[in-house]
Amino acid sequence: MTDRLSANDAAFLYAEDASTPLHVGGVVILEPEPGTFDYQEVVDLISARLSLVPRYRQRVRFVPGRLARPVWVDDENFDLTYHVRRSALPKPGNASQLDDLVGRLISRPLDRTRPLWEMYVIEGLEGGRIAIVNKTHHAMVDRIGAVDVAAAILDIARRPRTLPDQPWIPVPPPSDIDLVVDAIADITTRPSELVDVVRLAAADVRSTVFRALHLGAELAEIVRHTVNPAPRSVLNVTMSGQRRFATFRADLVDIKAIRNAHQGSVNDVILAVITGALRTWLLSRGEAVTANTTLRALVPMSVRIPASADENGDTAAPVVSYVLDMPVAEPNPVMRLHQVSFAMGAHLDSGRQVGADSLLQLGRFAPPTLHALGARVAGQLSGRMYNVLITNAPGPQVPLYAGGSPVLAMYPVAPLAKGQALAVACTSYNGGVFFGLTADRDAIPDVEEFAEHIGEAIEELLPHQPEPETKDAVTARKTGPSRIRPAGGTR
Repeated sequence: MTDRLSANDAAFLYAEDASTPLHVGGVVILEPEPGTFDYQEVVDLISARLSLVPRYRQRVRFVPGRLARPVWVDDENFDLTYHVRRSALPKPGNASQLDDLVGRLISRPLDRTRPLWEMYVIEGLEGGRIAIVNKTHHAMVDRIGAVDVAAAILDIARRPRTLPDQPWIPVPPPSDIDLVVDAIADITTRPSELVDVVRLAAADVRSTVFRALHLGAELAEIVRHTVNPAPRSVLNVTMSGQRRFATFRADLVDIKAIRNAHQGSVNDVILAVITGALRTWLLSRGEAVTANTTLRALVPMSVRIPASADENGDTAAPVVSYVLDMPVAEPNPVMRLHQVSFAMGAHLDSGRQVGADSLLQLGRFAPPTLHALGARVAGQLSGRMYNVLITNAPGPQVPLYAGGSPVLAMYPVAPLAKGQALAVACTSYNGGVFFGLTADRDAIPDVEEFAEHIGEAIEELLPHQPEPETKDAVTARKTGPSRIRPAGGTR
């Protein structure tokens, strides 16, 4: 039976070009014990886990004449060493050098003649650390149940879990004649297929938004913001296709301290922090920030929907996107947080947002999937309706391991949709909050400075502890007004 790509997956393939590579990814930092790292062991580990992600041994085959959507076929010449590549930084490589390398790696489109993923094992980092950078095409991660190959190699114990040996025997691919016959049969039995073919041939990705967003309230919001487009911004440009990447790590305890001091949710705090960083970044570039200045963010979130609302029968937690007008004009950081909380309040009050615990129950390492699904929805929408994509997915708060090496950090990599110059992805893991910033290389050459502004935005929201009292202050307090007893007190 032909395994045909969905209309959405095919739309991403048709819409991709050199200036808009449509893959998602991540950067995982490992800290192996000195002298224990072995590249071949990483390759063997990935090989052993490929049974968990069978799609990663399949490639896309286009139907002659594009009479129907492409199909998935087994790659008879699958070569794991092509997909898992070895690289290194000049020792000792620092974080900035790694970010620069990641930016170059994510700029390259994936080879469509092979399975649509790549993984880079990067050595030479300071302290003997290792980075694993993965790239996966949008079409590979199409639902909540999907597993990313980078997540498949992670374990909750230092000793890697063992899986039963499952030999892989590729199914011979169909001939061109078989593909044409199947395409004609699909069109005959399902005339709607012909409509999809015509639409996808024109690469009209935006028309698929109504399939991606299931709920009427979200549809109304999307239509309203499309009619009222996002404000003009340096974040909306004609893209070069080349990327820059920057990272920032925050402490989850600080984010929660801000939440406890000012109410709202962790997600509100992160959105407010990014808003504050954008404000500082705009001002540092000499951009005009007036009382009416706003930036519009597209914020994908996981929600619960009734079974009847999901045509695929998957009720686990689909991803829909909300639009947030970020109050970058507000100089008071606490007021910015309150404004963000108020704007997001309607979504929280709906009771459909999925909490962090529920998200983690979807799978042990769901964040890569959630970021990918959020980016898919963003890619299906017109660039007119938002300035920046922000994805945030909670991760496990316990240590993870890859091949026995502890995972120190995991930075998500979000793609840039056409016309967008910046995307911010955020994941929490083991007490840290990890920001990954993807930027157009020409439009935002100072993305590292923007990453630093995230730290400044957190600092200005943190509740400040009172200064320790001096000896004179303690004496004054004991002998001063505080000794007056309250009314009605005993003597």
